[in-house]
Amino acid sequence: MEKIILLFAFLIFLYFHRILIMICLSPITIWASKQQDVLGTKHKSFKIRLANKYCWWFERLFIYWCSNIHSHRIRLFFYKKIYRINLEKDVVIYSGAEIRNPNGLHIGKGSIIGSNAILDARAGIDIGKNVNFSSNVSIWTLQHDYRDPDFACNPKHYGPVKICDRAWIGPNSIILRNVTIGEGAVVAAGSVVTHDIPPYEVWGGIPARYISKRPQNMRYEFKGTYCHFL
Repeated sequence: MEKIILLFAFLIFLYFHRILIMICLSPITIWASKQQDVLGTKHKSFKIRLANKYCWWFERLFIYWCSNIHSHRIRLFFYKKIYRINLEKDVVIYSGAEIRNPNGLHIGKGSIIGSNAILDARAGIDIGKNVNFSSNVSIWTLQHDYRDPDFACNPKHYGPVKICDRAWIGPNSIILRNVTIGEGAVVAAGSVVTHDIPPYEVWGGIPARYISKRPQNMRYEFKGTYCHFL
């Protein structure tokens, strides 16, 4: 009986040890996320260099761990309280999300982020209300300049992304820097969006182009319902 109890305790520790590590290091994580120089524009003091190193080594690892916790409530606790993502009421973020610079991410009320999303918020991502992301959606706010001798991310190659209310982003879509997706707009599956999309239009393709109009009488509101353990 004692062996069974010890085995059970070991299995519980094995499953929850990542959560314990993230909780223990949470004060350092919160400090580093506030101090880091995401875009490389600040004076490189020792404090900023230390915060950058910590975030480079651990923040992305911890967010990866967090994204694979089989509890939506625990994930949201870490996202909101530790990583300081600006989440409004009834937001759903499914498992496998990769979030860069969580401080730069805002998600509006009732929005749903599908599984395995990549949200690069280093230059800022603003997601409106009742937005739906299907699985494997990627948003990139920075990109390397292939012409730069140092392969750097120059100011001309980064910019924020804004997704307005009730937009629907189809699976496997990619949205690049300096793009606004208008209210109620639809991005077809597998598209690469490089330009702004006007409200209530359907775009698709590589690069994404206009396909059709969407009715403007949309009134649905997501209530935060989610699939458990995902």
